[in-house]
Amino acid sequence: MLRTHDLKPAAGSHKARKRVGRGTGGKGGKTAGRGTKGQGARDTIPLGFEGGQLPLTQRLPKLKGFKNPFRVSFSVVNLSTLETLASQGVVVIDPEVLYSRGVVRKGSLVKILAEGSLTKAITVSAHGFSAKAASEIRTLGGSPIVLERPNGGRRVPAQGNALMNR
Repeated sequence: MLRTHDLKPAAGSHKARKRVGRGTGGKGGKTAGRGTKGQGARDTIPLGFEGGQLPLTQRLPKLKGFKNPFRVSFSVVNLSTLETLASQGVVVIDPEVLYSRGVVRKGSLVKILAEGSLTKAITVSAHGFSAKAASEIRTLGGSPIVLERPNGGRRVPAQGNALMNR
């Protein structure tokens, strides 16, 4: 029976590495295969050095812009999605209902947009509505309810250490 301690690589597939710089008695002694003198014989060439030419890391442009830590982003829900929920018998729609149905992520701000159309009167609670979506909900006898945003609509408080959110 073959055991893990019996496993060996195929013959000739592994070769012992050449141990250079071990004195004049060894095969790779003294200059250790680096020739004599010159830049290649020394070990002080910095990584990315291009012989005095401007290195690639300096030639490339730096990244532009920044990530705004105070950006407010909404999860978008279209009227066509609300129509699907209304056809399933849901009359009152709010972010919790949308989360339970897998439409939005938990705790996200919800905005209703007017893509698609409605056929039933429904009550929709969300953090934002486009003007067209709100008017379409009203024309069918429904009501769009604007929810208050977290932090009273102000920007989120800064997080992290003193070097962040400047």
